[in-house]
Amino acid sequence: MKSLKLSQLSLAVAMGLAMTCSVYAQDESSDVTEEEDSEQSSELEHIQVTARRRTERLQDVPISVTALSGENLEESGAQDITYLNQVVPNTTMEVSRGTSNTLTAFIRGVGQQDPVAGFEAGVGVYIDDVYLNRPQGAVLDIYDVERVEVLRGPQGTLYGRNTIGGAVKYVTKRLGREPSASVRASVGSYSQADLVVKGETPIGDTLAIGGALATFNRDGFGKNLTTGLENYNKEVMAARASMEWTPGDNLFMRLSGDYYKDDSNPVGGHRLIPGLFSGAPVLDDVYDSRGGMRGENETEQEGLSLLVEYDINPSWLFKSITAWRADETINQIDFEALPPVDLDVATIYDNEQFSQEFQLNFTGDNVSGVAGFYYLDANAFGPFDVRLFQTGELLGLPELNAFTLGDVDTETWSVFADASFDLANMFDLNTGLELSVGGRYTEDERSSRVLRQTMLGRSSYFGGDPTILSIDSDFRGSDTFSEFTPRASLAWQPNDQHNLYVSWSQGFKGGSFDPRGLTTAAPDFNGDGTVSEDEVFEFMRFEPETVDTYEIGAKSSFADGRVNTSLAFFYSDYTDIQVPGSIGVDTDGDGVSDTFAGVTTNAGEATVQGVELELNALLGSNLATQGDALTTMLTLGYIDAEYDEFITSVTDPATGDTALEDVSDERVFQNTPDWTGHWNMRYETPMALFGSEGLFSVIGAWSYRGETHQFEIPSQFLDQEAYSLYDLHLVWERNDGRYEIGLHGRNLGDEQYKTSGYVFATPDGSESTLGLEGVMNAFYGPPRTVTLTGTINF
Repeated sequence: MKSLKLSQLSLAVAMGLAMTCSVYAQDESSDVTEEEDSEQSSELEHIQVTARRRTERLQDVPISVTALSGENLEESGAQDITYLNQVVPNTTMEVSRGTSNTLTAFIRGVGQQDPVAGFEAGVGVYIDDVYLNRPQGAVLDIYDVERVEVLRGPQGTLYGRNTIGGAVKYVTKRLGREPSASVRASVGSYSQADLVVKGETPIGDTLAIGGALATFNRDGFGKNLTTGLENYNKEVMAARASMEWTPGDNLFMRLSGDYYKDDSNPVGGHRLIPGLFSGAPVLDDVYDSRGGMRGENETEQEGLSLLVEYDINPSWLFKSITAWRADETINQIDFEALPPVDLDVATIYDNEQFSQEFQLNFTGDNVSGVAGFYYLDANAFGPFDVRLFQTGELLGLPELNAFTLGDVDTETWSVFADASFDLANMFDLNTGLELSVGGRYTEDERSSRVLRQTMLGRSSYFGGDPTILSIDSDFRGSDTFSEFTPRASLAWQPNDQHNLYVSWSQGFKGGSFDPRGLTTAAPDFNGDGTVSEDEVFEFMRFEPETVDTYEIGAKSSFADGRVNTSLAFFYSDYTDIQVPGSIGVDTDGDGVSDTFAGVTTNAGEATVQGVELELNALLGSNLATQGDALTTMLTLGYIDAEYDEFITSVTDPATGDTALEDVSDERVFQNTPDWTGHWNMRYETPMALFGSEGLFSVIGAWSYRGETHQFEIPSQFLDQEAYSLYDLHLVWERNDGRYEIGLHGRNLGDEQYKTSGYVFATPDGSESTLGLEGVMNAFYGPPRTVTLTGTINF
């Protein structure tokens, strides 16, 4: 199997190299012709990014980065950042299981699926340079956005928090110097009704204010047949406001605030196996559920940030980013998705963070760079009830509750620097040559409390007055994790159309303590017959994970700017991988699991390698009529991710003895399909509508994702086989930009595809590992939808 995957990788690499070399040769051999025709040719729009803390053309940045403008996202009918799942190679951006707004993000096989306190994200998400420490509320709706940048590979020497897998930057628009306003309304399938109102105005010569108010609403794709509630519905209100002050040419200040409220119903999963106790059949509609949980379900989030930019002189820029954010999420998750209480989980995620970042940017003739300091103080507080079994209901008694509380403090600081040296200027070379070196020192301190109690009835956090039967563990621990992570790249520009680079970078994600750990489940590591406090500490703690990533890439422009390509090959050595999981635990020795324990291990090592291709091309203009154009965009990703070592404890069922074994040949990477692809064709032509001249665009799109595993252990039920999505967008915009109308059809093939799931059952689904009914539930992406959108700009 490994040789087959390597053959596929080699084929993809060879095809990419052959295409690049072929077009490069054609480009070089036709310089004279292109110069003669240059006045008649058109170019693709040059996208500007700030991936290296300075504004550059995307083609000039020796980093794997995808940038999508706000206009492009709107014309593609993107509703939130999970749209990136379709268009960015080797990237997974999905709504987490059992939630409506929590984000699961993976880039090149690195990420974090578990949203509970204590687990740090593998992919960083930023709103205007402010790092979001927790994934709740991070499924950002697309409005008031200038662009979204996705950086693949370890980040940390240029800004913000260190992230081991990559970063997603949501960049909002700065205010203009003229009063303006806009209204965007959408109606569509499942009673969709969205409204976005934006406005901004200057106040005098130095001050400007602006804001946006949005509401997103939709009925469910299915029903909860027990509670009668809509399943997968949406009820969101969001707002942003900012004030910008520019007292002089060398000082800019921006105070921003945002608010988000999600009152969507609980999201119920679809059982993939019959009830193992009741025999309840599998439902026909994958969007229907029948869990019996009732209770409050909402997310509320707010944030403030202050940006200060001071131009010390033409070469030096000082930047300060101060931010505070807080959010609270209450979720009702019926794991077994059946009416009786069997494995019902009520959760609270209460998060707060304060961050401060200072940057000093330098731009010179031969050297450009940034140096900075980053500080984060955050708390993640998470109590949750795990209400077990139907016995209480049958006897008229309160349900048995395996209550867990995780309280995690994170205090981290880091210093970083990155410098680029223009060797061509320094040594008077004929071609461009740039050397970039950087490094980051990070120190993370984690302090955790993990309380486990067995009780009858709901906990006080969910309005109950329980009877506490036992305190199973009350762990308190603290540890500090530190690491220096360097980066280096060398870029060669033989001319203005080509940028070839090689790079090496290290990534680091700090350790912590499992917030669902059960101290009584700690093993006797040294075999002396007792479990010591040190052994409990080691059982609860997991170590940092690290990655070394090597990359070679080529960014090119051909045919007088009508074709842009970006090709990257990467190889990552991924070590001490953090793998969170949950197991059923039999505390009374009767052979039946009556509670659960979180077990997070540093499983071992893995090799991740692959290739990414992005292509944008203007195929023709003035084809059928003056002013028309045909363009295309292609993205392709291949990844070969395999565990080289995966150490886990294995219990002999005959003797009960436990031993450590390497089961790497039985484990797979989660949320990492081997192939990802996206291709769209766009034809635009002048067209008059309602007596106004404008531009009409037809955009057809195809997206593909290969087989995806939901967990490290393959599942015949939960794993999603390869699938394709087909979209079609019709957009008309008046020439002066005042009016825009769009009709967007998404998932026109009505593909049913799994995005996440829960499992507490044996692999064949015949026995439960926690609860009576067994858990083998899946959550699905949206079905076919059609949306009509209209925008008026004033």
